Amino acid sequence: MPHTATAHLEPGSHALRAAAQAVLMQQGVQWTDLRAQVFDALAASGSPSSAYDVADRVSAAVGRRIAANSVYRILDLFVAHSLAKRIESRNAYVANIHPSCAHDCIFLVCQTCGRIDHLDDDTLADSMRSRAEAAGFVPSRPVLELLGQCSDCSA
Repeated sequence: MPHTATAHLEPGSHALRAAAQAVLMQQGVQWTDLRAQVFDALAASGSPSSAYDVADRVSAAVGRRIAANSVYRILDLFVAHSLAKRIESRNAYVANIHPSCAHDCIFLVCQTCGRIDHLDDDTLADSMRSRAEAAGFVPSRPVLELLGQCSDCSA
């Protein structure tokens, strides 16, 4: 079922953090202080961040070194629960600005400036899953990224 009009929450906002916390807790997963700090650091950036970038931001905020391995585990947990999305081509993560909606995003990755936007439309992902299943393949999650130039760089 396509999702074309999903309400987006402001990156780094209290509303986004509250929605992410609610989603995790509804799924029976604890919202710890470190998970909150990692989510805040990821969401506040507003752009794709590596686990090392997030670890540096959290470390600076708490005044002690946070291991990148710990951040990777938390980011993987966030991806599994739709609180974050992984940009495969950049080995980076973005906060899901609509965490209560578990659908696949099509990421538009600008090869010139690095900007990443997304489209909310499951039509392509649903078609990919259906075709894979028809071929006897069990898909886990589609990776939908389109590399090119954003509207600013192509102007």
